This record gives sequence, C-alpha cells and structure tokens, in this order.
Amino acid sequence: MRNFIITLVFAFVSTTFYAQSAFDKFDGQDDVTSVIVNKKMFDLMSKVKTDASDKETQQYIALIKKLDYLKVFTTKNPKIEADMKATADKYVKTAGLEELMRVNDGGKNVRIMVKSGATDTQIRELLMYVDGAKNDETVLLSLTGNFDLNEISVLTDKMQLPGGTDLKKASKGKK
Repeated sequence: MRNFIITLVFAFVSTTFYAQSAFDKFDGQDDVTSVIVNKKMFDLMSKVKTDASDKETQQYIALIKKLDYLKVFTTKNPKIEADMKATADKYVKTAGLEELMRVNDGGKNVRIMVKSGATDTQIRELLMYVDGAKNDETVLLSLTGNFDLNEISVLTDKMQLPGGTDLKKASKGKK
C-alpha cells in the first residue's frame, strides 16, 4: 500500500513538473515571443489598489488570485511552428486534457483543451493552440490554476493576450 501511495504521488508530481517544462524549450528561442507569468506575479498583481466600484477590475483581481502559471509562446517560423504543434499534441495525450472546442476559420485552426476541475466550468489547466494562417502567428498558450472558464474573457481583455479573441469566444460558448 505504501508503494502504491508513493507511486501515485510521484505520478501527480511528475505530471505537474512536465506541464511546467514541456513548453519551456520555446522560451528564449530566436523567432519566438514568450510571455511567462508565475504565481508570485499574479499575487503581486492582485494586491494593486483598484476602484472598488469597477466591477470588471474586481472580477479580474478575483481571477488572477486563482491562477498559478500563464505561458504564451508565439512564432511565425515554420520549423518552430511544427515543433510547437508536435509538443502540444504530445502534451495533450500525456496530461489527460480533453478537447473543449476546435474552430477552423479562414485557414486558422484553433484548438482549446482543458483539464476539468470539480464542476463543468471549473478548469485546472487550459491549453490553447492556434495554427497560424498565411502570415498570422502560431500561438501556444498554457494556463494553470483553479478557475472558472467563464472568467477567462476578463483575463483576455485586461492582459491583451495573443489568441485572446479566440479564447474569449470559447468562454462565452461554454456557459
């Protein structure tokens, strides 16, 4: 029984570490723009003094308190795009993510996968991959924490994330 518990803990810990490192290889590469925000930064952002009457800002503060990591990688380099796609596909299979939605719009393919939480709209992890069409950027976004999918539109509005429009559409469509 003790070995089973140790194995179970190791499995959860290794999945968490893999999530943090699976996409880190893109950070610092030429032709890749990276945005990485960790729990400490989200904690600092949540302490900023705001106008208590601004409901949208209050929703934003409530959401960022629930987030652990945000990683966004963008590129127009075809070789890196292929590597991002392969890495994302492999990660989806090993991390147990399920597809939330897929959109093909004008040659641009958007895939949004999630690891669910306690309820239908509760999310522990969200992964979005946007295939660049023509001259558009390819976007790989990973968001971890314990948040509600319906809160994502507030995050995309305030942080102006690449692929945020697609993510906003997803959060509205899931309600």
